[in-house]
Amino acid sequence: MGTDKSQLMLDGKSFVEHVAAALAKISGEITVVGKPATDSTKLPHVPDVYPNWGALGGVHTALASTDAAWCLIVACDFPFVTAELFYRLASLREGYQAVAPVQSDGIPQPLCALYQTKQCLLRAEELINSGERKPVALLQSVQTRWVPFAEIEDLPGAERFFENINTAADYERIVAKER
Repeated sequence: MGTDKSQLMLDGKSFVEHVAAALAKISGEITVVGKPATDSTKLPHVPDVYPNWGALGGVHTALASTDAAWCLIVACDFPFVTAELFYRLASLREGYQAVAPVQSDGIPQPLCALYQTKQCLLRAEELINSGERKPVALLQSVQTRWVPFAEIEDLPGAERFFENINTAADYERIVAKER
């Protein structure tokens, strides 16, 4: 992308502000993990425990920075997620250590998932110590409730939950859709 995706603007709000607004409807504790943002959200921030370790390092930091039994982790580049999605995921957690949606094309979304903090933190630590960097490895190594897209496609806006925004062209496409 060449720029901090968390600070990209959509409808007058940064991506982080969009995600935080959705999270605020389901959680009283929202924390930004990684480099300090320059936005105006005033959200609490925690630096990566394992700097430059990538997405699994970010998941680990999120899990390590909360006392909550469950941790909802959402990447900053999912500005179209909704509280309804999070409520649906939370409703499916009984008997599992993680709950993760799967896109309509079959790709799992470990960076928009619910993690049982204690169990997943221990496993994330083990994976990082083994050299693993991919967060999907964490989901594959704990009891995960995979949520096929068919189980969330009835939610308003579902077709946009996981829109991929990795390049300037992707961002321009998203902005153009909003006009």
